[in-house]
Amino acid sequence: MLTTGPVPVYPEVLQAMGRPVIYDYHPAFQTYYANVIDKLRLAMRTRLAPVIMQGEAILGIEAAAAALIGKSDIVLNLVSGVYGKGFAAWAARYGKEVVELAVPFDEVIDTEAVRQVLRRRPEITVVSVCHHDTPSGTLNPLAEIGKVVAEHGAYLIVDAVSSFAGLDVHPDAVDADIFITSPSKCLGASPGLSLISVSERAWQKIEANGDAPRGSFLSLLGWKDASEPGRSFPVTPSISEIYGLDAALDRYFSEGAENVWARHAQTAAIMRDGLRQIGVQLWPKREEWCAPTTTAFRVPEGWSDAALRDRLLDDHGILVSLGRGETAGKVLRVGHMGSSAEPSFARAAVKALDEILSNRTST
Repeated sequence: MLTTGPVPVYPEVLQAMGRPVIYDYHPAFQTYYANVIDKLRLAMRTRLAPVIMQGEAILGIEAAAAALIGKSDIVLNLVSGVYGKGFAAWAARYGKEVVELAVPFDEVIDTEAVRQVLRRRPEITVVSVCHHDTPSGTLNPLAEIGKVVAEHGAYLIVDAVSSFAGLDVHPDAVDADIFITSPSKCLGASPGLSLISVSERAWQKIEANGDAPRGSFLSLLGWKDASEPGRSFPVTPSISEIYGLDAALDRYFSEGAENVWARHAQTAAIMRDGLRQIGVQLWPKREEWCAPTTTAFRVPEGWSDAALRDRLLDDHGILVSLGRGETAGKVLRVGHMGSSAEPSFARAAVKALDEILSNRTST
């Protein structure tokens, strides 16, 4: 299963999720939960304790918009793909105005263009960006964007769902005020949680925002300091998912973060090199824009995306993802995340594609 998420769950994660579910207010679970939060903090390399929301990462992304964006905020939404584009709907729901800086979906955001927009519109208070938009297979220059946004004094919301733990990206290092990721991508766990880092100044803004959700499933504030002794959970935690996240974090630390990143990068490089050798064109215009966690390639002439996807699955047992939105029908996507980030899998995918394209050139 070489899809772009969810990915095949590591065996030790599945085993952990099969443990008995205990009462969430049992002191043993509350201590355990606090330990998981601290492991996540260490993995994210952030000073403040992150929060875990009980739903897949789209919950965290919407919750970030609802909490941080107030009625007077003007949001600069950076768009280089389907998911970046989609954030505008939430930004518009909660803010005063949304300004869009968009590039073609086979390109990445230019940092200087961000700087110029902020100079023209100094009243912009929030900037949002998707680091790695999987339907495009591109990786935006997040650290550079973060510096520009920090210089401007705006708040930065980062969708790092498909990049965190697959490469060297951490919230404090990229000046992110809210940084959302998922256990179901590069950590190799299941898709039931949102993992969110919030900066100190972002918490202050959220607490001052009278429209930020309170007493709601969307409430970031409800989960703030939920791991502290004596604090109550706003809703019942997804206990089995917490077990799985804990095992995934243990595996990440055991392999070593740098080794995990190197494995992802090596797998993607082998995939890209193999595609070049068999004459298949990458979707991003420049290879340096390609993400190490997804390889998106253009559907060869004479084929439909679904037909080629089905041949890979039916003849070779390899499942990949179709494009989405503006990339639908134009690309296929091979995920290199978590347990799928193995060089042998990339070689197998290239070999299968070569056999299919060599034996039949049209559908």
